[in-house]
Amino acid sequence: MSRIELTDPDQITDERAETLAEIKGAFGVVPNMFRAVAQSPAALRSMWAQFGALGGGVLGAKAGEMIAVAVADRNRCDYCLSAHTMLGRKAGATAQEMAEAQSGRSDDPRTAAVLTLATALVEQRGQISAADVQAARDAGLSQEEIVETVAHVALNVFTNYINVALDVPVDFTRVALTR
Repeated sequence: MSRIELTDPDQITDERAETLAEIKGAFGVVPNMFRAVAQSPAALRSMWAQFGALGGGVLGAKAGEMIAVAVADRNRCDYCLSAHTMLGRKAGATAQEMAEAQSGRSDDPRTAAVLTLATALVEQRGQISAADVQAARDAGLSQEEIVETVAHVALNVFTNYINVALDVPVDFTRVALTR
């Protein structure tokens, strides 16, 4: 049971209605996470705008979803792990690629570098070293990709904390955490 009331998108008539309609258009329904976040119009606008901005970034949707499952597993967020595993499959990742990403690994060198940086950011709470950034550069990541990786991690920490702290019910096919 959620620790906060989940809004009913059909009952919203204020500024949140347009954002919730966009979310419903993207998913076919309004997932529980957005129903919880909709308690704050500012948080809802922020979260949805961040998803939109990063979805069109240089890393691409598939890599973004792979970052999301790696972060979710480390933060023990079964909601995000389940949602982003499904979204990763829709973005073209195989089930094996998503399982590997959950563990912070990939056979693709670029994706592996992104996941190594992302998991270091989470595990070290942002306190990564110059060597971590240099390793990402040495693996071929551009400055834009490095900054975008940090942005993806930050967004996913936000969504993880919403779902874990508020005990938002998972409304996706559940994927098991490995941590």
